[in-house]
Amino acid sequence: MGQAGILSEDDRVELIEGEIVVMTPIGSPHAGKVIRLNGLFVPRLGGRAMVNVQNPIILAAHSEPQPDLALLRPRPDWYERSHPRPEDILLLIEIADTSLDYDRTVKVPLYAGAGIPEVWIVDLTAECIEVHQEPSQGRYRRVQRFTRGQSLAPQAFPDLLLSVDELFG
Repeated sequence: MGQAGILSEDDRVELIEGEIVVMTPIGSPHAGKVIRLNGLFVPRLGGRAMVNVQNPIILAAHSEPQPDLALLRPRPDWYERSHPRPEDILLLIEIADTSLDYDRTVKVPLYAGAGIPEVWIVDLTAECIEVHQEPSQGRYRRVQRFTRGQSLAPQAFPDLLLSVDELFG
Protein backbone atom coordinates (compact mmCIF):
# COMPACT_ATOMS: atom_id res chain seq x y z
CA MET A 1 0.00 0.00 0.00
CA GLY A 2 2.95 2.25 0.56
CA GLN A 3 4.21 1.58 -2.95
CA ALA A 4 0.76 2.36 -4.37
CA GLY A 5 0.69 5.70 -2.54
CA ILE A 6 -2.25 4.75 -0.31
CA LEU A 7 -0.14 4.97 2.86
CA SER A 8 2.93 7.07 3.52
CA GLU A 9 5.81 6.10 5.77
CA ASP A 10 4.53 8.66 8.28
CA ASP A 11 1.11 7.01 8.66
CA ARG A 12 0.77 5.30 12.04
CA VAL A 13 -0.88 2.00 11.17
CA GLU A 14 -0.50 -1.68 12.03
CA LEU A 15 -1.62 -4.78 10.17
CA ILE A 16 -3.64 -6.87 12.64
CA GLU A 17 -5.21 -10.09 11.35
CA GLY A 18 -5.56 -8.67 7.84
CA GLU A 19 -6.99 -5.30 8.90
CA ILE A 20 -5.17 -1.99 8.78
CA VAL A 21 -5.58 -0.43 12.20
CA VAL A 22 -4.89 3.27 12.67
CA MET A 23 -2.77 3.81 15.76
CA THR A 24 -3.34 6.72 18.09
CA PRO A 25 -0.76 9.51 18.08
CA ILE A 26 2.06 9.09 20.57
CA GLY A 27 1.92 11.59 23.41
CA SER A 28 4.88 12.81 25.44
CA PRO A 29 4.35 10.50 28.46
CA HIS A 30 4.16 7.47 26.13
CA ALA A 31 7.21 8.53 24.12
CA GLY A 32 9.13 9.28 27.30
CA LYS A 33 8.50 5.78 28.67
CA VAL A 34 9.71 4.23 25.42
CA ILE A 35 12.89 6.30 25.61
CA ARG A 36 13.33 5.46 29.30
CA LEU A 37 12.89 1.71 28.72
CA ASN A 38 15.34 1.80 25.84
CA GLY A 39 17.82 3.63 28.08
CA LEU A 40 17.36 1.07 30.84
CA PHE A 41 17.62 -2.04 28.65
CA VAL A 42 20.43 -1.24 26.20
CA PRO A 43 23.32 -0.78 28.68
CA ARG A 44 22.15 -3.57 30.98
CA LEU A 45 21.80 -6.13 28.21
CA GLY A 46 25.37 -5.63 27.04
CA GLY A 47 24.68 -7.08 23.58
CA ARG A 48 22.85 -10.19 24.82
CA ALA A 49 19.74 -8.99 22.98
CA MET A 50 18.84 -6.35 20.43
CA VAL A 51 16.41 -3.65 21.47
CA ASN A 52 13.85 -2.95 18.76
CA VAL A 53 11.83 0.26 19.20
CA GLN A 54 8.43 0.71 17.52
CA ASN A 55 9.27 -1.40 14.48
CA PRO A 56 7.17 -4.11 12.82
CA ILE A 57 7.32 -7.75 13.78
CA ILE A 58 5.84 -10.52 11.66
CA LEU A 59 3.47 -12.76 13.59
CA ALA A 60 1.61 -14.31 10.64
CA ALA A 61 0.91 -13.63 6.97
CA HIS A 62 -1.66 -10.98 7.92
CA SER A 63 -0.33 -9.58 11.20
CA GLU A 64 2.54 -7.13 11.53
CA PRO A 65 2.07 -5.17 14.74
CA GLN A 66 4.54 -2.58 15.92
CA PRO A 67 5.08 -3.06 19.65
CA ASP A 68 6.65 -0.19 21.51
CA LEU A 69 9.70 -2.21 22.42
CA ALA A 70 10.96 -5.71 21.70
CA LEU A 71 13.97 -7.60 22.97
CA LEU A 72 15.25 -9.75 20.13
CA ARG A 73 17.75 -12.56 19.76
CA PRO A 74 20.92 -11.13 18.23
CA ARG A 75 21.25 -11.75 14.52
CA PRO A 76 24.31 -11.00 12.37
CA ASP A 77 22.22 -9.05 9.82
CA TRP A 78 20.62 -6.83 12.52
CA TYR A 79 17.22 -7.77 11.02
CA GLU A 80 17.97 -5.97 7.76
CA ARG A 81 16.89 -8.99 5.68
CA SER A 82 13.52 -9.44 7.40
CA HIS A 83 11.48 -8.22 10.30
CA PRO A 84 11.63 -10.31 13.47
CA ARG A 85 9.35 -13.34 13.76
CA PRO A 86 8.03 -15.03 16.92
CA GLU A 87 11.10 -17.26 17.30
CA ASP A 88 13.30 -14.13 17.37
CA ILE A 89 11.36 -12.39 20.15
CA LEU A 90 12.31 -12.69 23.80
CA LEU A 91 10.04 -9.97 25.21
CA LEU A 92 7.49 -7.51 23.82
CA ILE A 93 6.48 -4.34 25.65
CA GLU A 94 3.43 -2.20 24.98
CA ILE A 95 3.13 1.22 26.62
CA ALA A 96 -0.55 1.88 27.31
CA ASP A 97 -2.50 4.94 28.19
CA THR A 98 -5.45 5.33 25.83
CA SER A 99 -4.68 1.96 24.19
CA LEU A 100 -4.89 -0.17 27.36
CA ASP A 101 -8.11 -2.02 26.48
CA TYR A 102 -6.97 -2.63 22.89
CA ASP A 103 -3.59 -3.90 24.05
CA ARG A 104 -5.21 -6.31 26.53
CA THR A 105 -8.03 -7.62 24.33
CA VAL A 106 -6.47 -7.60 20.85
CA LYS A 107 -2.69 -7.45 20.92
CA VAL A 108 -1.92 -9.65 23.94
CA PRO A 109 -4.07 -12.55 22.62
CA LEU A 110 -2.44 -12.09 19.20
CA TYR A 111 0.99 -12.33 20.80
CA ALA A 112 -0.05 -15.38 22.83
CA GLY A 113 -1.37 -17.09 19.70
CA ALA A 114 1.98 -16.52 18.01
CA GLY A 115 3.81 -18.06 20.98
CA ILE A 116 5.61 -14.91 22.15
CA PRO A 117 7.02 -16.05 25.51
CA GLU A 118 6.52 -12.82 27.44
CA VAL A 119 4.64 -9.53 27.06
CA TRP A 120 4.65 -6.53 29.36
CA ILE A 121 1.99 -3.86 29.35
CA VAL A 122 3.23 -0.67 30.97
CA ASP A 123 0.03 0.98 32.22
CA LEU A 124 0.76 4.71 32.42
CA THR A 125 -2.49 5.55 34.20
CA ALA A 126 -2.22 2.98 37.01
CA GLU A 127 1.60 3.17 37.09
CA CYS A 128 1.98 -0.58 36.99
CA ILE A 129 3.38 -3.26 34.73
CA GLU A 130 1.34 -6.30 33.73
CA VAL A 131 3.52 -9.28 32.91
CA HIS A 132 2.02 -11.97 30.66
CA GLN A 133 3.87 -15.32 30.42
CA GLU A 134 3.29 -18.94 29.39
CA PRO A 135 1.36 -18.60 26.12
CA SER A 136 -1.19 -21.33 25.47
CA GLN A 137 -4.13 -21.47 23.07
CA GLY A 138 -4.28 -17.74 22.38
CA ARG A 139 -3.89 -16.54 25.94
CA TYR A 140 -1.29 -16.30 28.67
CA ARG A 141 -1.69 -18.71 31.58
CA ARG A 142 0.32 -16.55 33.96
CA VAL A 143 -0.40 -12.85 34.48
CA GLN A 144 1.21 -10.79 37.22
CA ARG A 145 0.94 -7.13 38.14
CA PHE A 146 3.89 -5.15 39.49
CA THR A 147 3.44 -1.79 41.23
CA ARG A 148 5.66 0.81 42.86
CA GLY A 149 8.03 -0.69 45.40
CA GLN A 150 8.37 -3.92 43.41
CA SER A 151 10.95 -5.13 40.90
CA LEU A 152 10.76 -7.46 37.93
CA ALA A 153 13.03 -9.02 35.33
CA PRO A 154 12.42 -10.45 31.86
CA GLN A 155 12.28 -14.25 32.04
CA ALA A 156 14.98 -14.43 29.35
CA PHE A 157 17.28 -12.31 31.54
CA PRO A 158 16.52 -12.99 35.21
CA ASP A 159 19.63 -11.03 36.21
CA LEU A 160 18.25 -7.84 34.61
CA LEU A 161 16.25 -6.51 37.54
CA LEU A 162 14.17 -3.35 36.96
CA SER A 163 12.20 -1.53 39.62
CA VAL A 164 8.78 -0.16 38.82
CA ASP A 165 9.86 3.05 40.53
CA GLU A 166 12.82 3.59 38.20
CA LEU A 167 10.56 3.06 35.21
CA PHE A 168 7.93 5.54 36.34
CA GLY A 169 10.39 8.01 37.88
